[in-house]
Amino acid sequence: MAEITASLVKELRERTGAGMMECKKALTETNGDIDAAAEALRKSGLAKADKKASRVAAEGRVAAAQVGGKAVLVEINSETDFVAKDGNFVDLCEAIAAAALASGSTDVDSLKTAKLASGETVEEARAAAIAKLGENIQVRRMVSVNTNNHVAAYVHGGKIGVLIEVAGGDADLARGLAMH
Repeated sequence: MAEITASLVKELRERTGAGMMECKKALTETNGDIDAAAEALRKSGLAKADKKASRVAAEGRVAAAQVGGKAVLVEINSETDFVAKDGNFVDLCEAIAAAALASGSTDVDSLKTAKLASGETVEEARAAAIAKLGENIQVRRMVSVNTNNHVAAYVHGGKIGVLIEVAGGDADLARGLAMH
């Protein structure tokens, strides 16, 4: 049996984002094979995601992405406002909004298969976030606009999102209206 060193546990923890004891347990079970341990943690994360799916996710945030006349708002929910304010969760929300914009997804079901910049799908990233943050996370809803008119997306405090399309005027007018 290979010796499980602190540096090996640390490396696996940095790679997966899992807790220290979970990493040590996975390394012990895989006889020190870091790749196999990472895969085991990923699978256990998917199992955790399935278990937590029935829990109510009523907190969360709205993320926006926009390029020219194309914009999207995505609402992603968590169980608590503490997770909704966590940097990992905020980064996930921004990445999902960017993936929604890039993929041209028009609904949540098609968004689940969209690829993030990291190469994983939205659903895979969501399951990994559940394993890392320990809460149910759901992509609740989304809305998109794709037009030749001026579009503005505005998110206030991470909770309220607005998409507006303006025929005529300019981008500053659209942004000003969205903020009101």
